[in-house]
Amino acid sequence: MAATAVLGAACLAAPRPASPQSPVPAANPGRPTVTTPATLTPVGYLQFETGGLQAWRSPEFTSSLGLDETIRLAVSPRLQALLISSPVAWSRAHGHNFGGAAAIADTFVGVQALIHPGRGLDPTLALSYLRRVSSGPAPNLDFGSPTDSLLLLASGDWGKWHFDTNALFNRMADHGALRPQYGQTLAVSHPLRGRWSASGEIWHFTQPFLHANATGTLWALGFAQRKNLVWDGGFDRGLTGTSTRWEAFAGFTYLLPRRLWR
Repeated sequence: MAATAVLGAACLAAPRPASPQSPVPAANPGRPTVTTPATLTPVGYLQFETGGLQAWRSPEFTSSLGLDETIRLAVSPRLQALLISSPVAWSRAHGHNFGGAAAIADTFVGVQALIHPGRGLDPTLALSYLRRVSSGPAPNLDFGSPTDSLLLLASGDWGKWHFDTNALFNRMADHGALRPQYGQTLAVSHPLRGRWSASGEIWHFTQPFLHANATGTLWALGFAQRKNLVWDGGFDRGLTGTSTRWEAFAGFTYLLPRRLWR
């Protein structure tokens, strides 16, 4: 489901521990939903979002197990760098391994810019751009792998309910042909007892090369072990014939407790 290239990291000062006057801030998880929050991570802190995804019955495979990594770094209160990668995936189609025992999937780099910092029902608005920088032989999920992706993002709160929604405009390529893809997502979350939370999501993507649509619903639980460490797990159910039928996932979001620069 879905991170961040840190350009010029070698030029940054060595990480420093947070002082008692500057406690470690809270993580801002972008996983496990398809939807990305409009809000940015704390400035200067690296955030890692790591997880695994098991999927069954997609147009491209009968089963797939993959690892996902997203890295985020806000370089200012209004700008965040992103690196999103699937370092390895094991897939099976028609009873045979796809591309051997394991295959590398795609890698994206991008930026997210805050347009309007909102509060409550006045939503936070952001704009994000992702570019695919490498493509591996592993098969994709039902909404494919765009060469370029432009996202409009909004996040807000209504009492204890939190919502994130995205509108996506992608460029898809297949054997030299280019076609546009459109997507819409909406995720809603609510705190539960103690450190637990629950989230639900509905998402839709056009499938331009199949002349079809992929739609699904996702449900997840989260557990905040610490402010900067959040565990998650859940499942996704495809609702159309060309959607991946079932997905199960688990992972965590970890915000490094040391800021990269003062």
